[in-house]
Parts: sequence; structure tokens; C-alpha cells
Amino acid sequence: MHPKPPASTADRRAPKPAWLRKRLPSGPAYESVRRLLGKAGLHTVCQSARCPNQFECFTRHTATFMILGDHCTRDCRFCAVSHGPPEPVDPDEPRRVAEAAAHLGLRYVVVTSVTRDDLPDGGADLFAAVIHALRQRIPGVRVEVLIPDFQGRRRALETVLAAGPVVLNHNLETVARLYPAARPQADYRRSLDLLARSRRAAPRILTKSGLMLGLGESEAEIRTALADLRAAGVQVLTLGQYLQPTAAHLPVARYLTPETFESWRREALAMGFAAVASGPFVRSSYRAEALCDDARSA
Repeated sequence: MHPKPPASTADRRAPKPAWLRKRLPSGPAYESVRRLLGKAGLHTVCQSARCPNQFECFTRHTATFMILGDHCTRDCRFCAVSHGPPEPVDPDEPRRVAEAAAHLGLRYVVVTSVTRDDLPDGGADLFAAVIHALRQRIPGVRVEVLIPDFQGRRRALETVLAAGPVVLNHNLETVARLYPAARPQADYRRSLDLLARSRRAAPRILTKSGLMLGLGESEAEIRTALADLRAAGVQVLTLGQYLQPTAAHLPVARYLTPETFESWRREALAMGFAAVASGPFVRSSYRAEALCDDARSA
């Protein structure tokens, strides 16, 4: 557990600028997806991480499935996902994910998970099982996985890669200096090494990563992180605005304008990334299928 920020900091959350205000779509389409997921006993990162795009995505009948329960064994101070004692692994979860994806008519499916440091394989076997179940249920489906670092276990990464996702995503999340405050149980170099190993071991699988901006990083630190990602062979990049989920989480240091995000998008492309999504509301699975196609055609 980490102490809450001082009340003087937590209680002075700056109002969001105009470009971060959006109407929350609702209606029959949104409710039908919410009911489908609830009936199937499935979790989504959209709901658990309080993604600002949740209502928009549900209305478009899409979602990012979150497997291995909804309790994370880590306590990252930027993340709204619950942490605490994890749930037992559910061997029926792959089937239910595949059925829900088929019901939604998805041809491109994004699957992520909580971090399960309690499991010997970090949950890699279940990732592979979900990929296989999706392929069996939806012929021709493409699957993108957003994986944890598996504590650096090489065999776990190999298990996921062998299942053949089209994209292997692992988020760097922030710059190296901020890891102790934002990701105390993670390691900057370990994450980069995972991405580099994925690129070397399975060059046909796109590697992808993302950063949150607005946690207090400098421009020089962002450039260093982007250079490190390119050196690791990362091809697809997402850049989004950090939004403080609750007063108990790290405060926002600054809000970047849409123009600043566009500038970073152009700079990242100039550095050699094949596809980049950069904007205040961009998250890991934002435009996932389109980004995959952009990278393939680059």
C-alpha cells in the first residue's frame, strides 16, 4: 500500500480544460454491451480502469476484454483497477470471451489482463487459451494482446507469442525517473527488454507500447523514452493524457493541449514509429485495428 497524497495536493485537483470535456453517450447500444458483459461474467479494462472512452466504445459495440479477474497484484499509483487478493483462474473464461466477441460481431479483438504476480506463468497460459478460443469461434479474427511484464519470465512471453497474436502490446507507461512513484513494482528496463525480446523472437508480430503524459515528465525525458522504445524495436505507439482517477492517485502535473499531442505524433513518426495515435483521450486500445493496419502498410 502507498500513502495517499497530502490532502492539500489531493483536494486541489485542477479543473479539466475544455478539450477534456466530452458528453457521455448512452442509450440502447451502450446498455446492451454492458448487459452482455455482465451476464457473461466478464471484465473490461474500459470499466475497471475508468477509461474516458468507455461509453463511446460500448456504443460502437466494442470493448477491451480484461482477463484473470479484476484484482491486480500490483498497486500502480496512476491506475484505477482494484488491487488486492486475486481471484482463482477461471478455465472457462476463454470460451466466454470468445462467445461475447462473436456476439458483438468483432473481427479484431483486444485482450488485456490484471497483473498476476501470484501465478507461476503470470497468466500467460490463459492469454494463449483466449487467443485459441477466439480463433476457433471467429474464423479469421485478429487478436491484439496487452500483456503485463510477467516479471521478466521468458517462457511466459514465449507462450503468448506462440499463440500468434497480431500485435503484442506492453505499455512503458511513463518515463524512467517516475517509475518509483508511479510504478513501484515495475521496472523500466524490464519492460523495454520484454518488448525487444518480442520483436526479436516474433518479427511478424507487431510490437506496441504507450505512454501517459502529464505526470511531471520533461520533454527531454519523453524523447529519451521514445528513443528507448524505438531501440527496442517498437513499431506502434500510443500517447495519451494522464487523468487522475481519484484523489488517492497521483495528481495531474499538467494538461497537454491537442496541438502538443499532434506535435508529439509527428515527432514520433519522424523517429521511425510505423503508426502513432496521440491525443488527450488516446488509450492503449484506441483505434487499435486502424493502427495495426497503418503499421502493416507503412
